[in-house]
Amino acid sequence: MPIQLMRLLKYPLLMLFALQLSGCGYNTFQSSDEDVKAAWAEVLNQYQRRADLVPNLVNVVKGYAGHEKDVLTQVTEARSRVGSINATPELLNDEEAFKKFIAAQGQMTSALSRLMVVSENYPQLKADRLFSELQAELAGTENRITVARNRYIKTVKDYNVTVRSFPTNLTAMIFGYKTKPSFTVENEQAIAVPPKVDFGAPAPAQQSAPQPMTLPPPVIQPQPQAVPAQ
Repeated sequence: MPIQLMRLLKYPLLMLFALQLSGCGYNTFQSSDEDVKAAWAEVLNQYQRRADLVPNLVNVVKGYAGHEKDVLTQVTEARSRVGSINATPELLNDEEAFKKFIAAQGQMTSALSRLMVVSENYPQLKADRLFSELQAELAGTENRITVARNRYIKTVKDYNVTVRSFPTNLTAMIFGYKTKPSFTVENEQAIAVPPKVDFGAPAPAQQSAPQPMTLPPPVIQPQPQAVPAQ
């Protein structure tokens, strides 16, 4: 075959190959994979935001409740376990590592919940300005974690459906795309409930003791006077 003819056929073949890749979902995989990475990065960002609050929160509580060593130690150790896991986008390709990371975050949530329950017993701590600011920031971070986690769940669901569906599953097998882990029912139960951090509600008013019933004074009827005899 002449060289010129081979060159002429080269570009149409490349275009045909590109069209086939597009038709079988290759471009969809590229886009979906980036969406999953972005959603996971936001989850990690919010978890890191929460971890950064822990040292200051522990120090403030320690100033008012230093003898609560067990609870303070649990929070510190939970943060250490979270920090020891290298949470990168590659973590999504290792289901066991993903489960360990989620379990560590669940332990962090539980430890913070216990810390907040203990803090409720210290009125001076609840009145501390720094503690109020930290608890508000923690509450906001927990809400952002929930939003980011839900977005990740939806994004991974769409990606995994593409991996399993025909004919895109053929493209997934050729290029090595596999399903990615998501939050399961078990670890959702462990981390879905944020710590109780609202200590700003006023204490319920104490009911006054019932007053004794006061009876009206008796009414004394005047006695009729005797009429003198004529």
